[in-house]
Amino acid sequence: MSQPTNTSTASETDISAAADRLAAAIASGTPCAPVRDLIGADDLVAAYAVQRRVDEIRRQAGAVVVGRKIGLTSVAVQQQLGVDQPDLGVLYADMEFPAGGTIPMSRLIQPKVEAEVAFVLGADLVDGPLDNAQVRGAIDYAVAAIEICDSRIASWDIKFGDTVADNASSGVYVLGTERRTLDEVEPAGVVMSMSVDGTEVSTGVGTACLGDPIEAVVWLARTARELGQPLTAGQVILSGALGPMAPVTAGNEVTVTVSGFGSVTTSFSSEEDNA
Repeated sequence: MSQPTNTSTASETDISAAADRLAAAIASGTPCAPVRDLIGADDLVAAYAVQRRVDEIRRQAGAVVVGRKIGLTSVAVQQQLGVDQPDLGVLYADMEFPAGGTIPMSRLIQPKVEAEVAFVLGADLVDGPLDNAQVRGAIDYAVAAIEICDSRIASWDIKFGDTVADNASSGVYVLGTERRTLDEVEPAGVVMSMSVDGTEVSTGVGTACLGDPIEAVVWLARTARELGQPLTAGQVILSGALGPMAPVTAGNEVTVTVSGFGSVTTSFSSEEDNA
């Protein structure tokens, strides 16, 4: 799979304007127009520059980085956006919600849920070939996870540049409590089911994530290093969806079951429920 190129046609002014637009949407909770009018629909260098600029704004406001997420691991979604590779985003400490808990809708704009295998690293992925063997050896354990994707772009009107700039359409996430090593469960072989209020809305298998969730982390490790922010021990990695995503609203309960990893559940509540 290709890596980001090192050339861009977007100006620093346009990159700053795109970052300011997204930062304002984050701060206000109000979706904004796409940023591709400023940086183009497929200029990866510009899109990741915007993502870094917004990341700097969030860190200056006190956000703490705890990991990364991989997006667009589905070939069907890649084709929909006209690309041939995934993207990545940053995970912050305040994005994680406990399993079995409730997520306030006030934290989100237009959420959609998807089921994944998440990994926690026990070693840095900074030097070396960053191949399958090295990545497997660096993983401490894996769990089932629910990623709640979100978009600051109104009506999810996104192209590749928009979603990359918007931190890979990240929202919040929930990790399961049944930790497994790679000796115990092979991620490529898992089977997934996701339900909303007891009705199955998505199914999938481990191979739906770039053929193997481990290979998704290989891509992430190499791309993150190329972008100057390599993966480090202790970080959480959301490796990508095992099946289609589904929208959620206040009052919904989502349960994800991944074979070998058990189940993880979360609920969504309105602001009134949390008052």
